[in-house]
Amino acid sequence: MSITDTPASVLERVSLPISQATGLPNTHYTSDEAFYHDRDKVIAQSWACIGFVDELEDSNAVRPIDFMGLPLLLTKDEHKQLRVFHNVCSHRGMKLVDSPCRNNGAIRCPYHSWTYANDGTLRATPNIGGHGVHSHDDFDKTANGLEEIASATWLGAIFINLAGNCVAFEDYIAPVVKQWSRFLDPGLLTNFVLSDNESQLQLTVKSNWKLAVENYLESYHLPSVHPELNRVSPLDAHYYLETFKNGAGQGSKNYRRLEVDGSSLPSVKDWPGKLANFAEYPVIYPNTFLGIHADQLFIQYLQPLSTNETAEHVRVFYYTEEACSSSFQQHRSETLAGWKNVFEEDIFAVERMQAGRHSPAYKGGAFSPVMDHPTLHFHQWVAQMLAS
Repeated sequence: MSITDTPASVLERVSLPISQATGLPNTHYTSDEAFYHDRDKVIAQSWACIGFVDELEDSNAVRPIDFMGLPLLLTKDEHKQLRVFHNVCSHRGMKLVDSPCRNNGAIRCPYHSWTYANDGTLRATPNIGGHGVHSHDDFDKTANGLEEIASATWLGAIFINLAGNCVAFEDYIAPVVKQWSRFLDPGLLTNFVLSDNESQLQLTVKSNWKLAVENYLESYHLPSVHPELNRVSPLDAHYYLETFKNGAGQGSKNYRRLEVDGSSLPSVKDWPGKLANFAEYPVIYPNTFLGIHADQLFIQYLQPLSTNETAEHVRVFYYTEEACSSSFQQHRSETLAGWKNVFEEDIFAVERMQAGRHSPAYKGGAFSPVMDHPTLHFHQWVAQMLAS
């Protein structure tokens, strides 16, 4: 990051009126230093998605995750309570778990065999007081358990606030829940949405994570990048959602439900008929993409792997047990294939933008006064987080 590109100067340039604003500098996409600034100043201060609940067994399961260089650990205890910890022993800092597994309720450090329960409690400290002496009056086990990370679950996904200083998760996502209340009862988002375990995919994109966010936020690229989708849901049928503090997005008035042999997936109960062909695609900053439709809902989250590489994890959900039955297997397969095609079409665009960020001729670019409001909003949000 150049000396002139201070957080204050970057915030100033993105805060100008849209016709005059300039985007984030190239170094925000190409610098390893910027990548870790993003982690510590942007992502850690917000609620980020890191996985799905059903990636763990029902109980006594652990799953390690690398998140932007941080070793994290998902656990479920015998009561199926999910928690997230830093995957590191409190004794000498060894990484505890290397691969997903079920255990007997105990996480043992392979270095000195300190052992933790799946709820993070330090249970055993072999030989801490000398050979054969497993406790010591001057050592407090209760003060040396695993360090827990604030976490929440929603729509079958797991979110964390690494810094532990963000607003409550329910408040963070409230604008999306409110927006979607015109489609369905918000209670359905927590109680009745079912997942089809086969409806998932992962893609890897050789770009900075922020470019994937910017691409998802706007529909401006539809005619060029998604010609087939644009024929079904054309650019003039898309609209931009009202931005909120931690997100923005777009919607379509011309979503068409998939038909196979004359039948469609069951729709959510009480979806308003006048909104039957509406679909909305908000981004909850920093890394969660959502798509809500009358017959399905998907979540895509970004796992930033490095400055110029990002994994995209996608899961499609359905609203009824009937939709997850064998009768609709082909519907689900074709639905996933359709989204896979759309997401793959985006790859060349974000990867070539990443390549372009290495050019000194590009100095943050310009914004369409009509089509780029969500993109500018994201730039402003990132800049504000970095400057705070």
